[in-house]
Amino acid sequence: MTLPGMSTSQRRLALAATSAVGLLLLSACATEPGGTAAPSSTTVPSDQRIEDALPELPEGRVLGTGMVIDVAGDAVLCGPMIMESYPPQCHGVPLDGWTWDGVDGSETSGDTTWGTYAVYATYDGDRLTVTDPPIMLALYDPIAPEDPTGGVEGDTPIEELTRIQDDLAARLGTDASVGSGQGYVWLTVVWDDGTIQDAADAEYGEGVVIVTSGLREID
Repeated sequence: MTLPGMSTSQRRLALAATSAVGLLLLSACATEPGGTAAPSSTTVPSDQRIEDALPELPEGRVLGTGMVIDVAGDAVLCGPMIMESYPPQCHGVPLDGWTWDGVDGSETSGDTTWGTYAVYATYDGDRLTVTDPPIMLALYDPIAPEDPTGGVEGDTPIEELTRIQDDLAARLGTDASVGSGQGYVWLTVVWDDGTIQDAADAEYGEGVVIVTSGLREID
């Protein structure tokens, strides 16, 4: 379910599938963007900004966790924001090779089937291709993610965090999940190998924006 008119770079910044890394956001205070977007904190050239960062694609399998929604045979692994509707709706990464055969924990309404799973797949920058049977999240025991802050609280003033959060939310729209907490702005993307984090550091300074990757490379 790719958004119409999205470029490759925008799709790579699409709503991240909630992962063990993304669970760090649960301790952050995600807020709605303000009415006016703030200018970015630096004079980084426009072609080097976060929305134009292109990470190298993972070579092996990746793991993503979250809700899978299948509408009439078109399945996606959702980002963290699920629309409050019945059946649920979301933006996410298309899942090729998904099947409900032998998969427990799903619910169906009309032509929509959904459930929450750990999904093993390969990722080509636009789509996921399932490689292994999924695991119900209720039965999945994830490895605790490493805290990218090292347990150190950020020291950026709250007013600046709010301005940066508003800036990212305005520029990326529904292409990313943005929140703030622990003295940082938290930006969750589908996939990052450190390239988007480097772009965030260049634009806002180190230790200000923490980029988390929804997909985790496992081999």
